[in-house]
Amino acid sequence: MTAAYGTSVAEHLEAEHLEAEHLEAEHAAPDTEPAAQTTGANTTSGVVLSAAAAIKAKALLDQEGRDDLRLRIAVQPGGCSGLRYQLYFDERSLDGDALQDFQGVGVVVDRMSQPYLAGATIDFVDTISKQGFTIDNPNAGGSCACGDSFN
Repeated sequence: MTAAYGTSVAEHLEAEHLEAEHLEAEHAAPDTEPAAQTTGANTTSGVVLSAAAAIKAKALLDQEGRDDLRLRIAVQPGGCSGLRYQLYFDERSLDGDALQDFQGVGVVVDRMSQPYLAGATIDFVDTISKQGFTIDNPNAGGSCACGDSFN
């Protein structure tokens, strides 16, 4: 199941500006083999960040002007179907976190979310009909109509 997360108008304009860089990076290297970083935590989360998602996340991190932030992907109780995704920048390092690096973007998954997200692909789409981060999760059995939660 795929869930989508929209972005603001400013992010949309920025995405258009970064389109040329996106095309270059998409053709430069495959996005399926991340470089693991050792932080004393588990170094594999089973999550894949596409090249487009890495470029967008890196641009947003650069806007923040902080080098201590990572993209945290979590699963929390809630939503129509019982579980919902959370994507946010986080400076914390929690016990049991799995950390991977994708083109300079640190991606963190907490210990409790790892089984729900194993094999999930995070992408960024920018089309005429939608824009935002999407999560394609093979572990999701179903989702609600809005696509923000799953079971």
